Order: sequence, then C-alpha cells, then structure tokens
Amino acid sequence: MNNKVIGHKPWIKYLKFKGFPHPYPCIFHICRTQRVESSHSLALSLFPRRDSLSLSGGSTSFRSRFVFSSSLNLTITCESSKMEEIQSQSDLYRSSSSCASSPTSRVPSSHFFYVRKPGSLRQPISFEDSPEWDDPDARMEYEAGGVGGGGGDSINDATATPISPSLSKINSGSMASPHVPEGGGGGGNAVRKIAGASIAWRDLTVTMTGKRKYSDKVVKSSNGYAFPGTMTVIMGPAKSGKSTLLRALAGRLPPSAKMYGEVFVNGSKSHMPYGSYGYVERETELIGSLTVREFLYYSALLQLPGFLFQKRGVVEDAIQAMSLSDYANKLIGGHCYMKGLRSGERRRVSIARELVMRPHILFIDEPLYHLDSVSALLMMVTLKKLASMGCTLVFTIYQSSTEVFGLFDRICLLSNGNTLFFGETLACLQHFSNAGFPCPIMQSPSDHFLRAINTDFDRIIAMCKNWQDDNGDFSAVNMDTAVAIRTLEATYKSSEDAASVETMIFKLTEREGTQLKSKGKAGAATRVAVLTWRSLLVMSREWKYYWLRLILYMILTLCIGTLYSGLGHSLSSVATRVSAVFVFVSFASLLGIAGIPSLLKEIKIYGSEASNQHSGAFVFLLGQFLGSIPFLFLMSISSSLVFYFMVGLRDDFSLLMYFVLNFFMCLLVNEGLMLFIACIWRDVYWSTLTLISIHVIMMLAAGHFRIRNALPKPVWTYPLAYISFHTYSIEGLLENEYLGEVFAVGEVRSISGYEAIRGDYQISPDTSSKWRNMLVLLAMAFGYRLIVYVLLRFGLNKNVSARLLLCHRKNNSSSR
Repeated sequence: MNNKVIGHKPWIKYLKFKGFPHPYPCIFHICRTQRVESSHSLALSLFPRRDSLSLSGGSTSFRSRFVFSSSLNLTITCESSKMEEIQSQSDLYRSSSSCASSPTSRVPSSHFFYVRKPGSLRQPISFEDSPEWDDPDARMEYEAGGVGGGGGDSINDATATPISPSLSKINSGSMASPHVPEGGGGGGNAVRKIAGASIAWRDLTVTMTGKRKYSDKVVKSSNGYAFPGTMTVIMGPAKSGKSTLLRALAGRLPPSAKMYGEVFVNGSKSHMPYGSYGYVERETELIGSLTVREFLYYSALLQLPGFLFQKRGVVEDAIQAMSLSDYANKLIGGHCYMKGLRSGERRRVSIARELVMRPHILFIDEPLYHLDSVSALLMMVTLKKLASMGCTLVFTIYQSSTEVFGLFDRICLLSNGNTLFFGETLACLQHFSNAGFPCPIMQSPSDHFLRAINTDFDRIIAMCKNWQDDNGDFSAVNMDTAVAIRTLEATYKSSEDAASVETMIFKLTEREGTQLKSKGKAGAATRVAVLTWRSLLVMSREWKYYWLRLILYMILTLCIGTLYSGLGHSLSSVATRVSAVFVFVSFASLLGIAGIPSLLKEIKIYGSEASNQHSGAFVFLLGQFLGSIPFLFLMSISSSLVFYFMVGLRDDFSLLMYFVLNFFMCLLVNEGLMLFIACIWRDVYWSTLTLISIHVIMMLAAGHFRIRNALPKPVWTYPLAYISFHTYSIEGLLENEYLGEVFAVGEVRSISGYEAIRGDYQISPDTSSKWRNMLVLLAMAFGYRLIVYVLLRFGLNKNVSARLLLCHRKNNSSSR
C-alpha cells in the first residue's frame, strides 16, 4: 500500500500505560498520509524528552484497536519480536513498584491507555500489556469513521480534507456548523444551529490610568483571532489583562479606558450591533424566586421583539443548549431561599440568558469562577457543545484541569498585559518546551503555564527555598519569573506561531464579509409591562423581604395601638394624639429600612441587564415603581386601619381614606429615599447606617420635640425641617384630624382644633393645607426617583459608588 507524505506538525499528548503510576507527556510528530483507496491515516513517531516514554513497532503482530473519537478509529501496531522484551520489562517494573514504600509509586489496579484528540474528553482504553519501551519508533494509524469531525486544528492538519472551513466561508458567515454531539439537546429535541462570526484583533492596546503600578498599559499589542465553532480562551494570572482584553473585544471598556489597535468582525471594523453578541459577567445576579424557565422567559420578553410563541421557542432552545432541561422548573434559589441551583447550574443559567438572543459571538468572563472540578468539566463540555452548534466562544480563565485544557481550541496567554503565546492549545506546550520550560510530569499544563509566568510564585519560592526538593523537573522554579516572562515573550515573537497569527489575521481582514445586523429590541412599553409583572411575581414570592415586612408593620402597629388606645376626644388628649401620630409615622418609616437588601438586589439585576442593553434606567424605575405600588398600598391600608381604630381617631370615612393615602405617600417617599441611598453606596451595611442616621435627623426636625417656629433657623429649620418628609406627613395627618373639630372649654366656651393643637404642633389653619402636604409628598417621591435615574443613567454604568470612591482614595493614600 502506497503512502504519500503531505504534511508534518508536532502534537503533544499524554500517555498512560499499565504499570506506570502517572501519564507521560510525549511529542507526536504527525505526518499526513494518503492511501490509494482515498482513506486517511496518521503516522505518528514519538520523540521523547527526559522521563517520557516512546513506542516502537512496525508489524501487525500486536494490535489494539479502539475508537479515537466519534469520527476516528485508531490502530496501534507493534513488532512481535519486541513482545518478549516488553513483557520482561513490564514484569520488572511491576516487581520494583510493588516493593516501593511510597503509596504513590504503587501499581494501579486498572490498566488504561489515554490518548486525547484536541477538543475531546480523555477516554480510557483497555490495553493488553503495559510496556516500557526505550526506543522511539512507533506507528499508529487511524481510519475515518463516523460522521463529522469537529475539534482541534491538529487533527485538521493531519487529514487530507481540512475540517476547518475556508476563510471565505468564515468571513461570509455561511460556515457549516460542526456536528452536534449526541444527546446535546435535552429531551431528544434537535437544537438549532447558530450562525457564528469570525473576530480578529491586531496590535490591540488598552490603557487605564492608575490600573498598573508602573505602567498605564493593561493590554500591550495583542494579536489573535477566533473562528465560528471554536473555543478561544484568554488565560493568565490575576491582573494580567484577561478581562480587559475581553471587554475590549466586546466593546465594553469603561470610559476611563482608551483602546488602540483594530478589532475586526467578519473582516470588518464595524461595531457589533445589539443582539449580535452576548457578554456574560464574572458575577451575574439572578432572581432566586423565579424558576429557570421563568427567568429566561422574562429575559426573552425584555430582549426580543416579536410574538410570545416565538420567544417561548428561543427559551427552550437556550435551555437545551446549556443542558438545563432537568432544572427548567426548579427555583434558581439563593437570597431568601435555602435550596436552589448549585453554582455550576447558576452559571449555566446566566449564559443561557445571553443565548436567548442567539448571538454570533459569545464572550464569557471566567466561566469556571467558583466552580469545583466536576462542575468546571461539565461547564466546559456544555460550552464545547455550544461551540459545535456554530457559536464563536471567547472567554477568560485563570486555570484549568488537564481534562478541561484538552477541550480548548486556541489559547491566548497573557502576563502583565504582554502576549506570551497565541495559537493552538497543544502547540503552547511545545512553545514552552522550546523556550526551556518543558511541562513536568504529573502537572496540569495550565498550572505549569501559570507557574512560569505568575510573579507571585517568586515570593512563595523565597519562603520555601530552604526545604524545597529540587528534582530538576520544575525547571522554571529556580529562575526569576520576570526573566521567564521575557524569555517566553521573545521566543514567541520570533516563532512561526506569531508569524502564522499575523498571516491569518491578514487573510481574515483581507476582504469584508457579511455585516452583522441588529435583531431588534422589545419596545419600551413592553419592557415596562414585563418588569412590572416580574416585580409583582417576585414580591409575591420573596417572603423574607416583603411578606415579613408586612408582618413587622402589623406587629408595630398593634404595639402602638395598644399603647395609645382609649384616648378619647377631650382637650387634654390633644398632646397625646400628636405623640401617637408622630410615633406611628416615624417608626413605621424607620422599619422600612428592612427592604434595603431587596432594593440592592434589584439594582444589581438592573446593572446586569442594562450592561447588555436589556433594560434602561427609566424603564427599570418605572417598572419598579409600578410593581411596588400594590405591596406598599397593602402595607399602608392594613397598618392604617389597625392604628386608626385602636387609637380612636375621628369617625369619618373621608378622613380615614386621607389617612391611608397620606401614609401610602409616606411609604412611597421612604422607598424612593432608600433607593437613592442604595444607589450611592450599593452596600447593605453603609446603606442601612446612612438611612438610620437620616431618619433620626428627620425625626428631630419634624417639629414634635420642638415646634418648627422655635427650631434654630440655620440648619434645623432651613433646610432640615423642609426636606424632612416626616414634617409633611405628620402635619397633614394632624390637619386631617383637628381642622374642623371644636373642643369645649368649660361650659360656655369652645375653641377650634387649630387653636387646641398649635401649642403642640405647628399646622396651617387652611383646610386645603393637608392636600398641599400630600402633593409635596408625591413630589418628593418622584424627586428621589429622578435623582436615582440620574445616578443610574450616568453613575452606575461607570461603576461609581461612594463606597468604591472611599476605598480607591484610601488605597491611593496608602500607596503614597
């Protein structure tokens, strides 16, 4: 059978043999061959570095055939003459291992051989023997089998027909999506493909003042690209510029940052319109009182135009794409709920929310953030399935296990903003080996990368220098990290990998492809209606912050009512009635501070939705205002009725209705004040402390402890007495109670209610004054929300808060 060599490329893999306690990294040199029958095969020769294994063989006497992936069959052949030598060496290794005292050197009970294709999971394969070969001369062959390829570029280079699409198809956006793994869509339903888009960046530099200690450049001259149907990961230690680079590619840099360089989408520099891309933050706020399906459905209503049945379809597609079918009707949990989804499932829900728009490109900041090893592997398998549907995935990651690392297609390695490597994940191992930092045995590739380029390890090495066992495997440990970074950067810049990246970027930008178009937005009226209905649903389920507040209001009202019950309508009871009204308004308003956590959560949810253009400041405030009206009115009417009849105020229905409306306006103002303070601090502790202080000051200036005319003019009268909503609420309630009332003084003389109360509280003799106080309360309720609108519109999007400003100023002073 004639073979023709068509190409050659290094490929690094890990092998594990029976009798050996750990896998061994080997460099496979892949030669593409083509048979006469037009099938394809691979000829692999293993060139081992120190402490690695090698295969040898040529005949077909010993053969172990196994499935390499869903589309490839791999055959291992070895010489029969070598079998006796192999067997004897294996027996010697077993005998030596069984005598070892260290548990790590004992022979494992299971015998497996691991070979992984780029982009596939590591599959355990039964092996007939556990040889220890010394001479590198092995031959492996594979035959095409199954349907579809998909996966890594190393395999593409090793086949006669490349799996990756042509550049023209990538730029035009008409790329045929890779094969979807079996069972990818839950419930056996087929998941619709997603039209991906290519993205490339050239000489991308981002500067931010004060972000770095020695330089303002957070990202320095970065080059790279991402194809549809692939996963491109941006990896590096903390503060290396990963998230900044991701935000720069997505066009979401803060105003304080400046970007230089070029970003191309489908070969064009045009800005990505709404709905063409998705961005998932590192920490995304979810609504715990909604189920997964409800949460995604409301997100679809906020994002998409069109009819309801169409939005239900995209929600189900997103649920299937992220493997959430088993959790679709389960509460997300958290917040008020003890049970709910685990961290990995919640992370998938946050990604599914962006998939509702079916974006061409999906940016994810730390998809494995706070996930254990099992959840991390499940997350990456799910993302790999999503990429196989055609979506272009670009995300950041700090570190990963070996299994997760094998799923990546390309890696962009950063350190202090410098690009140390960009290319295929497997070629990154070869790059480190060429630079003098080969990956040690029994170490994850990502751990090895971070160990070599993370300057924080220098401090650790200095601490353990006296007792560290230098066995020669960790070649980068004994070198200063800054030197290692410069070596890796210089090696990369002069390598063929950097040249191939520039060539690929040139080809991607050589011709403009299909322009991405906006998919449209839901109307403002639709968004207000959706947010209002969602707020009502959340309030009906959030017992801890809504129904518990109602219970506390009832308990407080009952306590005040029993304390001031049976006052009567005599002239001597006037001062006591004033005290009762003051205590009711002041303490009920103070008790409303218990709603701060729920308001802060709503603001965080708004921030997450507004950053992706799902909502706006006006839409959010109007929806939140309309949604809170029924709950606040329920609290006002229930508390007012109990207090009104227990204290024994005037028996008149119109006066009762005014009392209810006045207290309702008081709660609206208090809710607006809490929203205003929560937007400033965005922290429960500081918001609560500030609100308590404000309420105490307003109570002192309300005119009960000392009437308003007797208060000191500066500060207490102007402006405190006039900006305190307690003043207008209490004054209106007392005018409602005493104006028009006549009190008898002795048997022949009587005085009006205004004359009876003016020594205890300052009110107006005009009967319409109480309605003016009501209008003032209404104006204050809208005024606070107007201030909140300004803060949300111009402050929240810039990530500005009083707490962050204080922390920033403290850090600057300490650094000096």
